[in-house]
Amino acid sequence: MSVDDGVFGEKDWVNLLWYIKKGKCTPFIGAGACYPYLPLGSKLASDWAKEYSYPLKDVTDLPKVAQFMAIDNFDMFPKNQITEIFEERIKKNSPDYFKKDDPHGLLADLNLPLYITTNYDSFMFNALKSRRRDSKRELCRWSNDLEQMLKLKGIKPVLNSSYKPSVQEPLVYHLHGYLEVPESIILTESDYLDFMVRLHEPENSILHPEITIALASNALLFIGYSLADWNFRVLFRGLFSGLKSMANLIIAVQLRPNDVIDETNAIKYLRKYFGSILATSGNFKVRVYWGEATEFAKELREHWDMSIHAE
Repeated sequence: MSVDDGVFGEKDWVNLLWYIKKGKCTPFIGAGACYPYLPLGSKLASDWAKEYSYPLKDVTDLPKVAQFMAIDNFDMFPKNQITEIFEERIKKNSPDYFKKDDPHGLLADLNLPLYITTNYDSFMFNALKSRRRDSKRELCRWSNDLEQMLKLKGIKPVLNSSYKPSVQEPLVYHLHGYLEVPESIILTESDYLDFMVRLHEPENSILHPEITIALASNALLFIGYSLADWNFRVLFRGLFSGLKSMANLIIAVQLRPNDVIDETNAIKYLRKYFGSILATSGNFKVRVYWGEATEFAKELREHWDMSIHAE
């Protein structure tokens, strides 16, 4: 295994562009890609902690605060609340997918077949539609209760024998649910634990083979995650510790600088963190781009446009 540190350099752009042009890159889209249109988890958690009198000190930990709200009220209470907040924010203001630094618009222009998101919104789906691409959405059916609810609502799986994600018909795969089905949202500590347990059931995998193949063979581009995110930690521990046969996979991780005190020591920690998870999972190369999602999107667009014009 090879885990790199340091500055994301020109060679890394070349490697990333190669995977994109081959259609062998799968983006993972996190909450940072939706800011400032939707609140970040830490801000939402601190607001809720104050409003609902959360009794502990970790007031920026959204899953823990949401768990408290669910116990103090009822299971669906925090999911109903976040659905209402997000829908109101989206009505008032949504991204301009044609801005050069918009992450969703940039990703839509890369002509990739599969986009994986841990966000609950439809921004990636809408960005693809804005490019006149016949995009589709799919939910990860991460619990038996959710599967039963989807059957009752008549929501059938999109991934089936007659559909395979393609450039013309790309798929946006929601790992943690979406707003239109509040029951599908992974939000509380219990939700994350249930997701992790189901993720490691070999006889009853919650991931469709198309998703597993992408994880096993593509470069993975994480946009909008921070080292402190539960989503980030769950994704790496849950997905990669269970896929031992992967090799020659490049992972580009984008983090926001305001999440750390010391960038140098944070990158050293990233090396150890990735190393502990990926030690038995093949020959990984991990590169870290240090900046905002919009900064990364703008730079990637510039490199992408230059590479297209050079052909």
